[in-house]
Amino acid sequence: MIERFYLKNLLSFDELELHFSKGLIVFTGPSGSGKSLLMDAILATLGIQDAQAALSELDVTWPVDEERYGIENCETNTFRHIKKEKVRYFINAQSIPKKRLKALSTHYLKHLSLRDYSDFESHSLVALVDTFVAQEIPQHQELLQYYATLYEEHRSALKELDRLLEEQQKIVELQEFARFEIEKIAQIDPKEGEDEALLARKRALSKKEKLEERLHQAEAIFQHEHVVHEVLTLMEQESAFFDDTMNELRAAFDTAHERLEDLEETDIESLLDRIEALASLKRRYGSIHGALAYQKKKLQELQEYESIDSTIETLQKRVKELHVNVEDSAAEISKNRNKLLPRLESILNEYLQQLYLRNASLRLVKAAYNEQGCDRIELQLNNTILNNISTGEFNRLRLALLAVKSKFTVLENGVLMLDEIDANLSGEESMSVARVLRQLSQTYQIFVISHQPQLTSMGEEHFLVYKENEQSRVKQLQPDEREDEIARMISGNTVSKEARLFAKELLESAACALS
Repeated sequence: MIERFYLKNLLSFDELELHFSKGLIVFTGPSGSGKSLLMDAILATLGIQDAQAALSELDVTWPVDEERYGIENCETNTFRHIKKEKVRYFINAQSIPKKRLKALSTHYLKHLSLRDYSDFESHSLVALVDTFVAQEIPQHQELLQYYATLYEEHRSALKELDRLLEEQQKIVELQEFARFEIEKIAQIDPKEGEDEALLARKRALSKKEKLEERLHQAEAIFQHEHVVHEVLTLMEQESAFFDDTMNELRAAFDTAHERLEDLEETDIESLLDRIEALASLKRRYGSIHGALAYQKKKLQELQEYESIDSTIETLQKRVKELHVNVEDSAAEISKNRNKLLPRLESILNEYLQQLYLRNASLRLVKAAYNEQGCDRIELQLNNTILNNISTGEFNRLRLALLAVKSKFTVLENGVLMLDEIDANLSGEESMSVARVLRQLSQTYQIFVISHQPQLTSMGEEHFLVYKENEQSRVKQLQPDEREDEIARMISGNTVSKEARLFAKELLESAACALS
């Protein structure tokens, strides 16, 4: 539930702080006072609407999944938004993206805006039917899970089969292309690191003549080796270090001569051609390693192409088996739904009778296979499609459907927000809506904006939204103040004696209903 709401700097609202309890919470006030603006601000704090206030906060008792959202859960979690150059959202002082905040909030809060058809979409209705059926037939839930697994396997297998069949149609072209790509690299037959070695050889060739000349000059040092020995003897110095150095120098010069002899055998033109061939591969594939990896990939593709007929045959058998299993499971699911659909329809119509509406019909219609089976559910009110019913009928039908859902899918700490759900209703119809909302308020915290005295009288908390000196203000009304406000709603700003008497009767009737 929502325990506290704080708001600062929102159009006509300067600053306010409200505290809420469980049950049915009603907001009333003259038109233009800011009731809808206030409700939108609550929704904006939760990431459901666009933020307009400079600052708003909500304290809620909804648990936060720490692993999923990376936010530490508290007994009471504080949702906040701050708007400066941009809007930032927080839970318990930890930043959270608006999209993730909305996903968390909409799990607990349902906002019924005008002409929102989401509850009447076939997907939602089928889910409601399945929840009801699962309570009567426990194995129905297992059947749904088994079907969902089969359906996904069949969908994936069919997608893969379509891909292979499409490839099969152009298999010859693909095979020729793969062979061409493989042969193109095979003709060059590159080796890992070969390009670096050849470039090093090319650099050595470019220095060959100069190295030979300098090497010949440097070897003159050995002609004076005996002189150095004589000097070291006269100096009474050990000559071992000199001998070692000269031996190392001879070995280095010998190695240089061997390399020069090896370079003499090099065909420079062939070397340059090989370097260019490898360079062409590097330009196309990025590196010799990349060329070899691409060749390996094409070899694998060629093997797949050559075995594609066998693969397709095996996959076709698998798709056929899965399709049969999907059909059988979907048929069993449909059988369960058809069996209990009349009972669910009866429960829905009980609520519709309370709301002074005609009976509705739920009809199971064959549909294309999807993740829910092969059924579509059509809902009509007295054989009239939803597009042709009035706003008042639409809102009451939606409320009845919500009441049915609450019997089987009650969400702990759930919140409902309703904006003028009793608009365009008679007093009797408004009272029927109020009674149903009072039933729902036993399991949900409900926020509702109302212009009707009947619904207002049934509220367990009553907040008046009004303007004073062009500033919007909110006040929680006490019992005697509630009577004044309801009387104003009945007769206007000039409150008559009859209006006050009717307001008192409504509040007394609501109090009796509570007891």
